[in-house]
Amino acid sequence: MEEKKEEKKEEKKENEKNGQLRNWAIFSGIAFQMGGTIFACAWVGKKLDEKYPSNKNWFTIGFVLFGVAASLYIVLKQLKSLNK
Repeated sequence: MEEKKEEKKEEKKENEKNGQLRNWAIFSGIAFQMGGTIFACAWVGKKLDEKYPSNKNWFTIGFVLFGVAASLYIVLKQLKSLNK
């Protein structure tokens, strides 16, 4: 009886450890995804500004803002699915 209780405690600790590692991996992946999305949008905006020059870098500004908004939308959608 005692051994079963100890096994359950060890199993519970191991499950908690695996859950924490899984969450860490998911959240770090989200950070890289956000960074990649914003970087890609900034790169596209910069290339368009080089091709169509103006007094300000409107394409870069617009695409970076779009990238931030899209990243936030995707992150919120992923967090919502994680909480289910």
